[in-house]
Amino acid sequence: MLGPALALLLLGAVPAHAGEAEDKAAILNVIASMEQAWNRGDFAGYMAGFWNPGVVFVSGGKIQAGWQGTLDHYVRDYGGSPEKRGNLHFYDMTVDMLAPDAALLISHYHLERPEHPQEGINTRLFRKIDGHWVIAMNHVSSYEAHAAK
Repeated sequence: MLGPALALLLLGAVPAHAGEAEDKAAILNVIASMEQAWNRGDFAGYMAGFWNPGVVFVSGGKIQAGWQGTLDHYVRDYGGSPEKRGNLHFYDMTVDMLAPDAALLISHYHLERPEHPQEGINTRLFRKIDGHWVIAMNHVSSYEAHAAK
């Protein structure tokens, strides 16, 4: 028979693990929703995964100007037609819980489009703000897909 202290310790561990699994699933759901929004041409829906207005977005050696600057970048550089936008897919995702309200997601992505297909790695700091997981910092390292390695 377990002693009372050990039983409480074991019972206390179950919700923490279950909560962590739920948080990881919620974070992966944010990424899935973003991918779906991108692929239907809904850049505002894609941006719903980012902290508004405070996201820090780093790409191409530059820091974008917050949430609106990032949205403007996507509309300018990828909007206008399905061919220009391409089809986006995130894969090989790992989520490390850093705290109850912070997680690090690292993933690969592939953007297939007729001109300038891209591949790369995303490093994303997620924060749980007002009960919702959002990307607070996003760093993209990309390269032209199908390039000789």
